[in-house]
Amino acid sequence: MKMNWNRKIVLLALIMINCICIVFAKDTGKGESPYFVVLTGEGEIARLPLKSTKVDVNVSGVIADVNVKQTYTNTGKSTIEAIYVFPASTRAAVYDMEMRIGDRKIRAKIEEKKKARKMYDKAKKKGKTASLLEEERANVFKMSVANIMPGATVEVDMSYTELLVPTDKVYEFVYPTVVGPRYVSKEEYRSGNKSNWNGNPYLKEGVEPTSRLDLKVILNTGIAIQSILCETHENKVGYTGKSSASITMTDPKGGDRDFILQYKLAGEQIETGVLVYDNAEGEKFFLAMLQPPARVKPENIPAREYIFIVDVSGSMNGFPLDISKELMRNLLGGLRPSDLFNIVFFAGGSQTYAKESLPVTQENIEKAIHFMDNSSGYGGTELLNALQTAMGMNQKDDFARSFVILTDGFVNVEKQTYDYIRQNLGNANFFSFGIGSAVNRYIIEGMAHVGYGEPFVAINEKEAKSVAEKFQKYISQPVLTNVTYRFEGFNAYDVMPEVVPDLFAERPIVISGKYRGSANGKLIVQGESGGKAISQSIEIKNDKSENRALRYLWAREKIRLLGDYNNLGKDGWSTNVNRDSLKRIITDLGLKYNLLTEYTSFIAVDTIVSNKGGKQNSVKQPIPLPQGVSNSAIGGMTRPGVKGAALEDCLEIEDSDAVEEYEVEIKEVYEEEEEEDEDLPFVLVEDMPSFPGGIAALTKYLNENVKYPEEARKNGIQGRVFVNFVIDTDGSVVDVKIVRGVHALLDAEALRVVKAMPKWKAGKQRGKPVRVSYTLPIEFRLGS
Repeated sequence: MKMNWNRKIVLLALIMINCICIVFAKDTGKGESPYFVVLTGEGEIARLPLKSTKVDVNVSGVIADVNVKQTYTNTGKSTIEAIYVFPASTRAAVYDMEMRIGDRKIRAKIEEKKKARKMYDKAKKKGKTASLLEEERANVFKMSVANIMPGATVEVDMSYTELLVPTDKVYEFVYPTVVGPRYVSKEEYRSGNKSNWNGNPYLKEGVEPTSRLDLKVILNTGIAIQSILCETHENKVGYTGKSSASITMTDPKGGDRDFILQYKLAGEQIETGVLVYDNAEGEKFFLAMLQPPARVKPENIPAREYIFIVDVSGSMNGFPLDISKELMRNLLGGLRPSDLFNIVFFAGGSQTYAKESLPVTQENIEKAIHFMDNSSGYGGTELLNALQTAMGMNQKDDFARSFVILTDGFVNVEKQTYDYIRQNLGNANFFSFGIGSAVNRYIIEGMAHVGYGEPFVAINEKEAKSVAEKFQKYISQPVLTNVTYRFEGFNAYDVMPEVVPDLFAERPIVISGKYRGSANGKLIVQGESGGKAISQSIEIKNDKSENRALRYLWAREKIRLLGDYNNLGKDGWSTNVNRDSLKRIITDLGLKYNLLTEYTSFIAVDTIVSNKGGKQNSVKQPIPLPQGVSNSAIGGMTRPGVKGAALEDCLEIEDSDAVEEYEVEIKEVYEEEEEEDEDLPFVLVEDMPSFPGGIAALTKYLNENVKYPEEARKNGIQGRVFVNFVIDTDGSVVDVKIVRGVHALLDAEALRVVKAMPKWKAGKQRGKPVRVSYTLPIEFRLGS
C-alpha cells in the first residue's frame, strides 16, 4: 500500500482502569505503577548512578548496629538527580545519616518531612548537592541525591539499629536488598493512595543488579557460637573466638534477594536478662528478655477449621507459586482428621475452592492439591477482598477458626489490612506465610502481629516443608497463654507492650520501657502452659554497660505501635486518639530521638553551589526484580490467554518536555499501513502533542462510570476487553470496535463505555488537527 510520507507511526496507548502510570525517563511526579527499563548496552548501564552499596553489621549480644554506605557516581555529561528506592528491616531504627562529597562531610539533620522536602528542593534549585532520606513505608526508604555533577561521586552513609529476638533458639539477621513491585488497586488510586515510589522502574526478569553489594557481619554473642548458616548468598565464615565470628558475602551481584543469616548459641541457649541505659539526657531506658517455658504437648486439642488464603497474582507466577503449592501440600498433609479446611484463591478477584469447609480426608486433600496444580499466577493482588471473602464464609460450631495467608505481600494496603484484621480479631487467629526471595516482611509480620498469630517465611521449596512443620507445632498448643507481668522495687513507666499476646513460638518475652531512680528490682512474668500456672522472675540491676541503642529501640517500637498498628486499643493505645494527634506524636518522637519516621526525614545540604541554575535530569535507579519473580509481577494485570502489548516492551522517552502532562502508559510503537490521506497526520512519538483535559477526562470518566455488568458477575465472568477507537479532529470518538473480546456481556459493556465518552479537546501537530487511533483495555474483575 502506497504512503506519501516516510514514517507513518501509530501511538498505541493503554490507559488502565486499575493503574495509570508514566513510562518516561524523565520523572514527572505523576507515575503510579512500576515499569520496565530495558538496558541495551554498557553505555546505558554506565549512566545508572548507584554504583555500590556497602553494608557493615556489628552484632553485640542481641543488638545489631548496621551501617549502609551508598555510592552514587555520575558518569554522564550532564548534572543529575539520583532517586533510589530500597528496602529496610521492619524494625530498623534509623538514627544517623552523613553525606560525603570528596573531602567534605555533611552530617544530616532530622526534620519534619514536609520541611525536609522543602529544604531539599530549595538546595536542588540553587545548585547545591543535597541528599534526602524519606520513609515511604516502615520497610521502604527513598534516597534522593540532587546536583551530582558529571564525574562526581557522592557517598551517603545511613546507620540503624535493631533488636535480634530468637525463634525456636535460632537467631536470624535479615538484610533486605530489593523492594518488590507493589500492586495499587483502582479503589486505592481513586482514594488518593498514590505513593510516588510505587512507580519505580524495574529491570526485566533475569537481568542482574546493576550495582555492587558488599556485606560483612561481625558477631560478638557473649555465649559460645554453636553454628552459623547463610544459604541465600555465597559467603565466607571466619571464627575469631568461641563467641565471635565474621561472615563476608562473596556475591557482589546478590542484590536481588534478602540476605538471611542464622546462628545458634552453644547448648541452644538464648540470651536473657535486662539491659539498662541510664545516661540518656535525663531519661533512663531498660529492655528485658525472658526465656519462655518449654512447649508442653496437650492431651486434648480442640477441633479446628483452617481457611487458607492463597495469592495467585502475577507476582506469584512461576517460582513463588511453586513454593506455595509445595507448602500447601505439607500444610494440608499435616492436618488432623477431626479438622476442616477450605481455600480462597485471590488475584484481581477471589475464588473459593468449596462452598463450605471440607473434612480433612485423603480424597479432599488430593482434589485440593490437583486444583492448585492447575493454578497459575495472573492479575493484581486484592488481599483485602480475599480476607473479606474468607471472613464471610459460614463457620461451623465447635470449630476454632484460623486464617492462613500465603503471599509475597506485594501490596500497598498494609495499614488497611491491619485495621481489618484487628476489627475481626474475635473471629479467628491469623497466620501469615511470606513466599519468595524478597517478601514484604512489613505486611507478613504485621498481619500475624495484629492477628495474634505467627509469621513464617519460605524463600524456596526446600523451606516449605520445614516451615509447615513449624506451623503444625505452633498451632498444636501455644507455649504460653494469659501472660501478665509486674515490677517489684523498680519504678518503670512507658512500658511496652501493656498486654503480652499468647506465645505460639518458643520466643523470648520482650518488655521495654523507661525507669526512674536506680536500676534495682525484679520483673515477674506469669502465665499458663499446658494447663499449668507458670511464674518466672528476673533480677534488674545496673550492668554499667553502654547500651545507647536502647534509646532508639524503645522509641522505634513506640512509633511502630502508634503508626503501623494505631488501632491497638487493647494493647494500650487509645483508639480515641485521632489521626492528626497520632501524626503529631510520631513526629515529635522522631525529632526528639533523631529517628527516621513516616513524618520525619534526614536532610543534608552542601554549602557550596556546584551547579549554578540547578538544571539537571532526574534519574530513577532501576531495581532488579526479586530472584524468582517473573515479568508478570509488572505486567501482572494480564490474564492468561490475553495477548497484546506487554509491559516488557515499553519505551523510554529521553527528556521530552512534550510528554510531561500525559497520564498514559505508553506500551509500544508500531508501523501500520493506512489508506493514503494527506489530511490525516498521525502522531510521531518525538512530536507527541498535548491533549489538555483529554486523557485526564477519559481516566476520570472510566474510574467514575465503569460498572461491572450484573449478568457477568452472576455468571462469574471476568477478563480484559480490548477496544480500538479513533479520536477525530473535532475531538469526537468514532470507529469504535472490539479488537479482542472475552464474552458478549463484557464486550457490549466495553463498547458502551467508549461510545459514551465525551469529546476530547484535540491537540495540534505542526498547526494541523490530529486524528489519533487508540487501543484501550478495559478490565472487568469479580472483585470490582
